Amino acid sequence: MNQTSQAVLQLENVARSYKQGDLNVEVFKSATLSLARGERVGLVGPSGAGKSSLLHIAGLLEAPDSGDVHINGTSCARLAEDKRTAIRRTEIGFVYQFHHLLPEFTALENVMMPQRIAGQSKPAARRRAEDLLERLGLENRMVHRPAEMSGGEQQRVAIARAVANSPGVLLADEPTGNLDPSTAGDVYQQLTRLIAEEGLSMLIATHNVELAKQMDRVIRLDDGELVAA
Repeated sequence: MNQTSQAVLQLENVARSYKQGDLNVEVFKSATLSLARGERVGLVGPSGAGKSSLLHIAGLLEAPDSGDVHINGTSCARLAEDKRTAIRRTEIGFVYQFHHLLPEFTALENVMMPQRIAGQSKPAARRRAEDLLERLGLENRMVHRPAEMSGGEQQRVAIARAVANSPGVLLADEPTGNLDPSTAGDVYQQLTRLIAEEGLSMLIATHNVELAKQMDRVIRLDDGELVAA
């Protein structure tokens, strides 16, 4: 079995650039990464280095200019959008700096939503949502809407939503960047514990080097290349 088929996520020589006036600005030159099943990797780098763009490409939200993205051995960079969407729905979870919860729905309903979209029955989706929220310490907040919860609670709901469909890989973009240091530490610990319990792989972009060091390894996006930190 080759490395690509073993990896949950593999980026192969990914390149990305954009136009700025008459200039062609390179974001990545040849970004390469292999994320093994159950592995947790921290992604660090200065603001503007392209960490978010890299996560968008890894999560099939954007296509690279060249190179490829493999999810569980499937080449995805040139797939039709409907097939990319299907893979995102079942194989990839996202957590962002801002929770992006649906404000009109309760915590429980927000976590049930991706499961229902994926075809899960309502009773099964509810059981899964209740289990995840309880494990994140939100058993008393299930019927509350986002506006009725603290920032840390909202982000924990977002984490539960991201893992609800048991994806192979979780992509997290500064998931604690909008929280105060104490709350950020608590949410980070709960995130990493849940990921370990679920057996998921995780690629997490963060400015917090100390938090990144709690991962299995740390990589740095530097001058368009991914290097060991």
